Amino acid sequence: MTAPRWNEFGTRDELAAALAAKVAETLKTAIARRGAAFLAVSGGTTPGRFFAALSKEVLDWSKVTVTLVDERFVPESSPRSNAALAKANLLQNEAAAAGFAPLFHDAASVEQGADLADVELGSLPWPLDAAILGMGADGHTASFFPDAQELSALLDAASPRLVMPVHSESAGEDRLTLTLPALVNAGLLAVHIEGAEKRSVIEAALAAEKALPIRAVIDRAPRGAEIFWAP
Repeated sequence: MTAPRWNEFGTRDELAAALAAKVAETLKTAIARRGAAFLAVSGGTTPGRFFAALSKEVLDWSKVTVTLVDERFVPESSPRSNAALAKANLLQNEAAAAGFAPLFHDAASVEQGADLADVELGSLPWPLDAAILGMGADGHTASFFPDAQELSALLDAASPRLVMPVHSESAGEDRLTLTLPALVNAGLLAVHIEGAEKRSVIEAALAAEKALPIRAVIDRAPRGAEIFWAP
């Protein structure tokens, strides 16, 4: 395990600006190196300021593909859609020129939807240049919920899959998620959390003998993870 690097900020706006600048520089470097960049972002309420700041960063967004760390098995028309959230808050301003690769596909089941996403994402420029994770109060990240039926497969470092379905009672509905190897091999693996409660959860997870999902991901990041936190 490489210990995660902490980046602490006095305000959430300062965090958003710093994380956006870090991600933008990572994307610029990737474009210069291989002519394309690949970014995965998370949903929820936490990334709002970060999305707004990143959307205004000046770079060749036409060479960037954005995908999601995870998604509910709902169409983009749903208010619970992470795709709709990302499009409304990130893919605007300068970032409007970026490409977008959704996880949700119209399918009869979440399993079939995951198979379709797995094939479609396979044509993209892996590995990810940057993956921005969130974390729940239960220690889940992506859709790696502690009670997920597929948790051991999701956290299998040797999995050949990029996308898998998730069934979790605590999640409330079926989900689609990038797998652990798809995430941890990102050039930049950042965990974006805010507030005292989230800090307590991640500190406890890093110290516990029984690994919560967030700890499992951080432990397996070959380049080490970065934690971005503000109160």
